Amino acid sequence: MYALLILDIQVGLVHGPEKPWRCEELLATVNTLMDKARNAGAPIFLARHIGPDGSPIGPGSPLTMIAQELKLLGEEVVFEKRRPNAFEMTDLAENLRSLGATGVVITGMKTQYCVDSTCRAARDLGFDAVLVAEGHTCSDTPVMKAKDIVAHHNATLEGPFCRLVRAEEWSFQQSRN
Repeated sequence: MYALLILDIQVGLVHGPEKPWRCEELLATVNTLMDKARNAGAPIFLARHIGPDGSPIGPGSPLTMIAQELKLLGEEVVFEKRRPNAFEMTDLAENLRSLGATGVVITGMKTQYCVDSTCRAARDLGFDAVLVAEGHTCSDTPVMKAKDIVAHHNATLEGPFCRLVRAEEWSFQQSRN
C-alpha cells in the first residue's frame, strides 16, 4: 500500500512574498491526488514545517497552518516537523509501517529542501519513494529559476532515490514495481 505525503503546503509558503512557481496547478494536483488516495482507502499525511519559538514559523504561527486551498476532510494525519527530511525527528516512518504502507507518494514544497531530502530518506528507510513530477514546487532563487530547480530535481532524484510519475498516471491501487 502507498500513502500520500504532502510536504509544507502551508500559508507562509503558498501566500508568502516569494511566490511559488505554478502554485495554483500544484494545489489542484495535490487535491486530485488526495481524492485518488481517499477513493483507494490510502492514508494521507500532511507535514507542517515548524521553526523555533519566536521565529515567523514558530509553533502556533498562522504561517505554518495548512493552506486553505487544500480540501481537507479531517481524516488526514497532520504532523509537525522541524527538519527538511519529514522522517527526521518525527514518527512518520512508524506510522506508515503501522498502517502497512510500503511506499510513499511525495508531493509539496520546497523542491530543493524538504522534497529532496524526504525522497532520499524514504528510500533509505525501505519505502518505495514515488515523486509526482508536477506535484512539487519552489520559488525562484538568485541562482536558478524555480522551473529549472524542479526539472533538475526530477532528473536527479529519478532512479537512485525515487520513481518519478505524472499525477494523472498514478493510481494508489497499483502494485510495487
